[in-house]
Amino acid sequence: MAKSYGDLKTDWAQLGADTLLEREPQINVKGKWEYEDGLTLNGLYTIYQQTHQQEYLAYIKANLDEFISSDGQIKGYNFDEFNLDHVNNGKAVLDLWAETGELKYRLAADLLFQQLLAQPRLNDGTFWHKGIYPSQCWLDGLYMGSVFYARYLDLFGEQPSDSAYIHPVFGQVAAGTFKDCQVQFLNAYQNTLDQESGLCYHVYDEARQQPWANPQTGRSPHFWLRSIGWFVMAMVDVLEFLPADELTVQIKQNLTDLLTALARYRCQKTGLWFQIVDEADRPMNYLESSGSLMITAAIAKALRMDYIDSVIFTPIRDQAWQNAIEQFISIKTNGHVIGEPVQWVNVNKICQMAGLGGNFPGRDGSFAYYVETPIVANDHKGYGPFLLLSAEMRLLS
Repeated sequence: MAKSYGDLKTDWAQLGADTLLEREPQINVKGKWEYEDGLTLNGLYTIYQQTHQQEYLAYIKANLDEFISSDGQIKGYNFDEFNLDHVNNGKAVLDLWAETGELKYRLAADLLFQQLLAQPRLNDGTFWHKGIYPSQCWLDGLYMGSVFYARYLDLFGEQPSDSAYIHPVFGQVAAGTFKDCQVQFLNAYQNTLDQESGLCYHVYDEARQQPWANPQTGRSPHFWLRSIGWFVMAMVDVLEFLPADELTVQIKQNLTDLLTALARYRCQKTGLWFQIVDEADRPMNYLESSGSLMITAAIAKALRMDYIDSVIFTPIRDQAWQNAIEQFISIKTNGHVIGEPVQWVNVNKICQMAGLGGNFPGRDGSFAYYVETPIVANDHKGYGPFLLLSAEMRLLS
């Protein structure tokens, strides 16, 4: 089957959505509650909001209903793991609550919210990424847990709990409040920020006990592209739900500063980003799709929402989008229906996985580790951002 390529005139959002429905009628054939599926369903829901094609909403509902029972319990979800990744699908659950008003979706969202109230924390109040990663803040976690956190509060109101902590800058902060959600973002930025480059490291270990942690700063050794992609998408998304106060203003400024730093580290030829962001010329480093698509999607949405300077960032968005199509996206003809070719879109050059530490050998945060991890196609960690970005660019066509 010969491959072909599209161009800027292609309706990538609809082609990507249709491909997902045809290629993956069941979004998770393993029957696992996995965060990247929620990311992809969020992208599909964004396209549904534009097209109003009911089969897209039906797909989201059918796939989440495989996991959510009538009493709001979630198959494959373990509260006691305190895994922020398992909260991410809650955003798709809230989409269905908004669309249908069905009680089971509210109950499932309540369950995930209760996890956040009980989530173990660093001394400054930042959520641990997972129970198995003690005293660690991962940039990924802001997308996984704290965007859902803010949207839940926006829908159902603040629910201050008896659990509170004293932040060294912001004073007493109660769980179940917007302030707690804001602090998650502000802490993560400060704990991972490199002042010289303006970039953020992948993980911060408050205890300085992990083999990969800098003993002085607690930070991991490298700027991993996708972790920063998760973070900038999270900051853009959360701003929709936060109160208009000085903490939110600071989050918006942090977003601008991080995107400005990322702009300095783009590939000069394509405007895209490398797996290890600041080492473009190092052998084995490569342009990686999931993180590049995430950052471009964040820029595109931030421009639409008027969070960032359009003069500076519009050409960055446009160059990255055009070259992302050329570098990462292919179209494959997959049989025929009544004589018409069926075209499927493929998202290529996706880093499959790059976590740190835990009970997994070799996850040492080194340059070699990040560039040796498998590169795959159509993994939802890349396909979801492609749907989100193509939906944003569709609004401009």
